[in-house]
Amino acid sequence: MRWTIKPKPEQESIDHLSEALGVDDLVAQLLIQRGITNYEEAKAFFRPELSQLHDPFLMKDMQKAVERIDQAMSNGENILVYGDYDVDGTTSVALMSSYLLETYPNVATYIPDRYLEGYGVSFQGIDFAADNDVSLMIALDCGIKAIDQIKYAKENGIDVIVCDHHRPGQKLPNAVAVLDPKQDDCAYPYKELCGCGVGFKLIQALAVKQGKTVDDILLYLDLVATAIAADIVPITGENRVLAYYGLMVINENPRTGIKALIDQTKKRELTITDVVFMIAPRINAAGRMKHGQHAVALLTETNFTQARQFASEIELFNTERRSLDQEITQAALVQIKENKEEDKYTSVVYNENWHKGVIGIVASRLTETYYRPTLVFTKSGDKLAASARSVKGFDIYNALEGCSDCLEQFGGHMYAAGLTLLEEQYEAFKEQFEKVVSETIDPKLLQPEISVDAKISMHQITPKLMRILKQFAPFGPGNMTPVFMAEGLKDTGYARGVGEGEKHLKCSLYQPGSNPIGGIGFNLGDKLARVKGIKPFDAVFSLDENEWNGTVSLQLKLRDIR
Repeated sequence: MRWTIKPKPEQESIDHLSEALGVDDLVAQLLIQRGITNYEEAKAFFRPELSQLHDPFLMKDMQKAVERIDQAMSNGENILVYGDYDVDGTTSVALMSSYLLETYPNVATYIPDRYLEGYGVSFQGIDFAADNDVSLMIALDCGIKAIDQIKYAKENGIDVIVCDHHRPGQKLPNAVAVLDPKQDDCAYPYKELCGCGVGFKLIQALAVKQGKTVDDILLYLDLVATAIAADIVPITGENRVLAYYGLMVINENPRTGIKALIDQTKKRELTITDVVFMIAPRINAAGRMKHGQHAVALLTETNFTQARQFASEIELFNTERRSLDQEITQAALVQIKENKEEDKYTSVVYNENWHKGVIGIVASRLTETYYRPTLVFTKSGDKLAASARSVKGFDIYNALEGCSDCLEQFGGHMYAAGLTLLEEQYEAFKEQFEKVVSETIDPKLLQPEISVDAKISMHQITPKLMRILKQFAPFGPGNMTPVFMAEGLKDTGYARGVGEGEKHLKCSLYQPGSNPIGGIGFNLGDKLARVKGIKPFDAVFSLDENEWNGTVSLQLKLRDIR
């Protein structure tokens, strides 16, 4: 692990903010590192307000989209709400369809089959729309690169509104409206919305047109927060407000389907992290193992008995998904070793029988073992399909662009992408991708980094500090959980390995003159001898609360020890 300590802001800036807020230097430092430099910015950070959301009509083509939906409703047209099969897509479809159905009956939903149709707007989906007399299709979390498909839709008398957040290509689809804040000529102030976030801006605009306020659509934010968490978009600016209120809805008044999922987790109050690891994988499992329409059915169901049945089915899909992803990960690791590719700049693996629904998870697992840009391929129809994952600081989308002559199609983000190619292009692509990455990546990015906010002493760790840090939530990219470093630590003699194979570390740490604080280090069991040794050591950690037998105590969540 590479420990990188963030630069400490100027003391003058720390003193100014500390005085303005009545907080100590450490808290002021953490806020400045998050771009918060004055009282007003701190107020907006600690007390997000719905009034901080931007006017949806600032987004390019929003007026056109609202007018076309109004026209469809006035004329009694059939509307098809179309979305991708992952969490962002299925929550988007649930959000848009349930909002429209509140006032208009002629609305249907469509999620493409991951295996028969693949990602994004498909020709089969447009044929379905044409066969069902649909004249308006709203594409969510996809469509920005569907040039040929949207042309085909127009030829079939179907208008399309695109609500996407992926990077546009050089050419835009010929849609009635293209809502995507990443367009160069879109003046929308916040560029990092997820697909469901763009969908929410559209229903916010529709609500404004109907004389409603954002408070009237507050209950849709459970879906938006779930998509923000699952899509790993920055939890800054507008996303922070949406996630903050969405979590509030999840914990206080969730829709029936999400309540059925929460009941399976046995947790009383969910954080963004809980949504990422408990709720999102279950929603995703539907599209991975069966069909994304199962997730939409769950998220739009209003009868709790039926929702619980849907949630139980999805739990079975998730159990099957876990088993498959472990099996394929092991096979992929064996393939890398057999090919003697342990020391390359990239991991590129392929097996025609691997389940397409879990290759993205497997790519993430491989980056945990070999920390480098990774692609996992399988057979999909007459082509090969892959999921790509990157490491912190390296843009895998740009790397794929450098190999585009080998690809049929690709799309995605800096850290995650999907692509297809012809089987005969696989070896050429694999060689070219290794070359592009090796020539463009900074070698230090191939070593996992722990970014440390501040060095602290153990006596600075108090219940008051913990209370303030909890108010920094929700955490995520752009506002990660604060990470600290403490030097010269010793264990009280309590240290031991815990868990299966004693792979986790439990200890109680102190500095001379400080009270000991309990610590837990997941997957740090191999550091036990170091902790129990005579010499002091340094550690990086975040702060956590441990609840045991009704008692809550401070705890260090250890990240690394040296």
